[in-house]
Amino acid sequence: QVQLVESGGGLVQAGGSLRLSCAASGRTFSNYAVGWFRQAPGKERVFVAAITGSGGNTRYADSVKGRFTVSRDNAKNTVYLQMNNLKPEDTAVYYCAARLDLRSIVVVTYDGAYDYWGQGTQVTVSS
Repeated sequence: QVQLVESGGGLVQAGGSLRLSCAASGRTFSNYAVGWFRQAPGKERVFVAAITGSGGNTRYADSVKGRFTVSRDNAKNTVYLQMNNLKPEDTAVYYCAARLDLRSIVVVTYDGAYDYWGQGTQVTVSS
């Protein structure tokens, strides 16, 4: 079992930055890939970014490429999502999720492949 807790959300003006954290507990964290997903009001949850267990591979949604960076510190059992140049369309509840990833090669973007989820953190970007 893996427990995930997101933090770092808040209200920011367009063009600003936020850093989300996803703190994990329960198992060897480096064995788990972590994905970030977001859900805006009235819309489906969508993929944002993901990182393999070792941190060697990452992947981003086209909408955030060049603005968001996913990273991890396995010694701290934490994954980060640095979000720069935020836009009003980035407003959503952001969730981190984890899946067992022993080979640490392929980055999975499908949310159904993730077994453990945090409670979400709200990000609101004002124009």
